[in-house]
Amino acid sequence: MAGVRRAAARIEAATPPERDRAVDALRALAILGVVLGHWLVTALVADGGTLRTASPLGDMPRLAPVSWMFQTLAVFFMVGGHVATRSLASARARTGARGTSLPPGVYGIWLWARLKRLFTPVLAVLAVWSVAAAGLLLGGASFVTVHTVVKLALSPLWFLLVFAVLTAATPLLARLNPLWPLAVVLHVDLVRFGLGGGPSWLGWVNVAAGWLVPYTLGAAWTRGELERPRAGWILLLGGTASTAALVGWAGYPASMVGVPGAAVSNLDPPTLAAVTFGLAQCGLALLLRDRLRRALRRPTAWAAVALVNLSAMTVFLWHQTALMATTATGLLAGRLPGLHTVPDGPDWVAARLLWLPVFALVLTVCWAAFHGFESGGGRRVPRRAGRSRVVRAGGRTEPAQPRESRRV
Repeated sequence: MAGVRRAAARIEAATPPERDRAVDALRALAILGVVLGHWLVTALVADGGTLRTASPLGDMPRLAPVSWMFQTLAVFFMVGGHVATRSLASARARTGARGTSLPPGVYGIWLWARLKRLFTPVLAVLAVWSVAAAGLLLGGASFVTVHTVVKLALSPLWFLLVFAVLTAATPLLARLNPLWPLAVVLHVDLVRFGLGGGPSWLGWVNVAAGWLVPYTLGAAWTRGELERPRAGWILLLGGTASTAALVGWAGYPASMVGVPGAAVSNLDPPTLAAVTFGLAQCGLALLLRDRLRRALRRPTAWAAVALVNLSAMTVFLWHQTALMATTATGLLAGRLPGLHTVPDGPDWVAARLLWLPVFALVLTVCWAAFHGFESGGGRRVPRRAGRSRVVRAGGRTEPAQPRESRRV
């Protein structure tokens, strides 16, 4: 414990005083929410010689509130929009650029720096699962099993692609009012569900428009438009009331994640209900900022948040692999409750809760093996004047931003 306190004190002492710790806390909570949500509602059922995907939300719809607690992607996109637009403003200030644009060469450097940390860890995931898929097929595993596990393992990549596109478009989105993409989602759903059924492909417009809503909320946060508690309360209450109306009277699913076999998914692609639910989550996140800042004055709490942020992409990319590695290894002992059995009752839920520490342990092993891809291989960055080496992200030093550009 003395060593932990010393390490926490070093992180505390090296953190720039102007850093908004609530931003890091919200990002960490969003990532951990997604991980726990997947571990709780994703089941790989052993059916003869194959594995198939199932969800407890299919047989136990009363568990839908679980998806409300752990479907936290909207918060992640809001934080991402806030951080990207704040970084863009800082880059403009350093180069003397006007408006929201950057000179082409500077923009390329800025974008590469932001995307490198996202996609470098992906190379390890693709390499490992290419070898694993080939080995499973050569070892006699059924195509259904291989397709199931590879699809689950690579499912986090859709998020990175959307996030990368929005990041690249940040100079165009920095001033966009969130009501515009919200209106697009509304009209897409009106055509899909309210006018006799529109083309199914139209829903994929919401993959960009739906996540653009919280992303542009993050930009509004950077502009200082969401500082008053009133903004958080409007988002929380308005989003909650809208979601309740859409689920209760418009027929949208109560679950905020996809359920295998369901006619409509709120997440794949995002629906209006998922977007309004995300607005409520973002409102709650905004209201919690001051409390998080106070809580993170404690060095140990801040050190934990900082460490999660430094490994955010590794945790996100490998958490499904941890679940599947545990499931595959457990098959050696037969069909284990909560791991290979059909998720159709409270007994399965109780058993699954007992498996969560095992998933976390396997994820720790994955982190130990692959976090170097996120941290740049552990290369040390030389100290430069005016730069802090405290909170390193993706193997690069996070520059201490000018105080005026960091205020939120």
